[in-house]
Amino acid sequence: MNLAQPDPSLGGLDTAEAQRRLRETGHNELSPPNPRRLRHIVLDVLKEPMFLLLIAAGVIYLLLGNAGDALMLLGFVVIIIFLTVFQAQKSARVLEALRDLSSPRARVVRDGKTQRIAGREVVPGDLLLLGEGDRVAADALLLSCNDLYADESMLTGESAPVRKIVGRDDAAMQQPGGDDQPFVYAGTVLVQGSGIARVTATGRASALGRIGRALEQAQSGESPLRRQTGLLVRRLAIIAALLCVALVLMYGYVHGHWLDALLAGISLAMSTLPEEFPVILAVFMALGAWRISRHGVLTRRADAIETLGATTVLCTDKTGTLTENRMVIRSLYSAGSMLDIHDSSELPESWHELVEFGILASEKEAYDPMERALHELGRRTLSGSEHLHDDWQIVHEYSLSPELLAMSHVWQGAGQSHHLVAAKGAPEAIVELCHLPAAQAAEIEQAAAQLADRGLRVLGVARANLSPAQSQQWPKQQHDIEFSFVGLLGLQDPLRPGAVDAIAQCHAAGIRVVMITGDHPRTAQAIARELGLAAEQVLTGPELDALDDAKLRTRLCEVSVFARIVPQQKLRLVEAFKANGEVVAMTGDGVNDAPALKAAHIGVAMGKRGTDVAREAASLVLLEDDFASLVATVRMGRRIYDNLRRAMSYALAVHLPIVGMALLPVLLGEPLLLLPAHILFLQLIIDPACSIFFEAEAAAQDLMQRPPRLANEALFGGRRLAASLLQGAIALIVAATVYLWARSAGHDEDTVRALVFAAMVAGNIALLFGNRNPQTVQGNPSLWWIVAGSLAGLALVNSVPVLRQLFHFSGSLAVITASVLLAAASVALPVMTLQRTGSANRAASQELGILQK
Repeated sequence: MNLAQPDPSLGGLDTAEAQRRLRETGHNELSPPNPRRLRHIVLDVLKEPMFLLLIAAGVIYLLLGNAGDALMLLGFVVIIIFLTVFQAQKSARVLEALRDLSSPRARVVRDGKTQRIAGREVVPGDLLLLGEGDRVAADALLLSCNDLYADESMLTGESAPVRKIVGRDDAAMQQPGGDDQPFVYAGTVLVQGSGIARVTATGRASALGRIGRALEQAQSGESPLRRQTGLLVRRLAIIAALLCVALVLMYGYVHGHWLDALLAGISLAMSTLPEEFPVILAVFMALGAWRISRHGVLTRRADAIETLGATTVLCTDKTGTLTENRMVIRSLYSAGSMLDIHDSSELPESWHELVEFGILASEKEAYDPMERALHELGRRTLSGSEHLHDDWQIVHEYSLSPELLAMSHVWQGAGQSHHLVAAKGAPEAIVELCHLPAAQAAEIEQAAAQLADRGLRVLGVARANLSPAQSQQWPKQQHDIEFSFVGLLGLQDPLRPGAVDAIAQCHAAGIRVVMITGDHPRTAQAIARELGLAAEQVLTGPELDALDDAKLRTRLCEVSVFARIVPQQKLRLVEAFKANGEVVAMTGDGVNDAPALKAAHIGVAMGKRGTDVAREAASLVLLEDDFASLVATVRMGRRIYDNLRRAMSYALAVHLPIVGMALLPVLLGEPLLLLPAHILFLQLIIDPACSIFFEAEAAAQDLMQRPPRLANEALFGGRRLAASLLQGAIALIVAATVYLWARSAGHDEDTVRALVFAAMVAGNIALLFGNRNPQTVQGNPSLWWIVAGSLAGLALVNSVPVLRQLFHFSGSLAVITASVLLAAASVALPVMTLQRTGSANRAASQELGILQK
């Protein structure tokens, strides 16, 4: 919330006032939590058609006088509601814990003392203490500052840090961007200096929050998989409704018992209602998100999981994603010689001076990555030598300027009568400072070009001695100092250990990797070659701006490396790739990346260096900013989709025998065979099979050797749909055969029901084996738990008198034995035919791969 009249004093708030303002303004966050209440969860469960049918069946049993059956069905309702509520509340607690962990910290003055608090606790009027490297917690007015520069690229796209000045208490809030503003903005990073600022706006009232609100208005459409599932469910529901009405009318007309007819209709509705399909989709997406999180990737939108398997182009940043986002010194140049350095390299004495003066030209407490690399090399190679000067003091500084890209530090050592000067900067600037002969300058420029061609950042280093006269009156500018050239430093942001292998996996999987960076084209090209990317052509940001949309789409077919790209250009690249028919995944971290992340099929934000707005716009968040984890997520997405199709095929096939055996007795004028209790028992096998067994199936061995699936590929193609219906028809024929045989053998109604039910359980288990992934090498323990549970449950309902009565089964020992034998056969039969089924499935898979290629 905006603070109209800031407190003019420099004292911070007291705790009581801060708490009062927190209650008024709310927490300093873009998206306040919106937990679901208990009654809403319960109501959502009760709205499900399956629960409504259970309640209706329980009521009819009460009207018929069967209190035991009614209480059993209503007991199922209570248990399912309890489990659903428990899981929902558990998920809410986990999300709240994640929210607390992700909140950044801020230094404030409260009760006259410096405190470090969670960023979400900052309120308008708080006094922020700002330092180099801090991420600003809220929009604030600067009350004092010292050489303060801020990186506002996440808000403005400006790559260069902007200078800040002190403002007056009545200063009007301005838009981010440009030098000499008295405001700092939430989410930006301070790259130099320090300051004190009073908070003027927090949360959604900040500049960052306003962008977040604008992004919230862009709604994502329904995913293709959800549309397909919804269409399938609607079609099956219409068929189910027509069958139920026909059954009720037929049963009532033939038998004259309309309450029994309604019960028959409810049984058929429970058997035909496709309630598993949306549940399967929801469970696979939820468990898939959990599995993906174990690879260091947070799923913000479940729809991204289904799209992963269709991704054809993966656009990635270089810095911090393909590389480690730190600098190390890889090469030194001095006096015409070059020295390559590795992590364990010893540094010869002749090179000590170059590292020594590179450190002296850096800040003592380094924040800049290149300066930190110099200090690290010095600690490793110069420790204990005379070339480290921890007791020296900086007595004067010359800052880097647009006119001269070099900076210098003037040092005073203990017992020294003169001052030493160390300078570092762009090689051409250092050459200019040293006033070198043309031949020597050309030699140094050639060496710098060689280092740059290897993808290294190059710094020049120089030294000078100031005479006592110069020490009395510091030279006005660096050009007035007589520098001597010392050498060149070649620095590199090293590749992440798994980046090369991850890109090779993408290529094998038919996924094109595109690198987008703000670096110099030569640096980008060298890194691309090291990664194994096609680096013959590089398209720069200015060149991209010069192309119209048609020409850009043509160039995208040839170019995989983009350099000097600013965040605004990412959106154009995404749209161009999409226009070429590609399924695009795009990485980004800044606020200006948010439109591109939103436009991509899969937006991927960085977890460590990413902004809140980028994370809000993205579908996935890389918690470790690691490209290898993104590739592992693509593999996981393909596995999830594969297993989802198998679960859907099983769910469709398993309903055919249930529907058939609900209709067959009525068509033959016989009493109702399947009751709601029987269908619930079968659901206790079907639901765990769909949500646990198929979801836990391991990935096929060739998963990352297949091309991406087509984006518009149907969940049930003609071949897969036909196979599913054929499997269901076989299971129905087996059950119907047992039914007809039992009737012809003269068994009573309860005996027939027990035998047919055992045959249906056997067919159900057989369908589990028939829909397994034929290329899965690893076992799936959940399969045997489901089989054992099914057999144990079948034995219980046939042997325990109370259960046997509720299920209306015969108590004959022969029936119990036959039931167990039939169920046991369900394991032996698919094992014997598994090799034949696997061969057929492999042939179909190969044919599909050929068609896609």
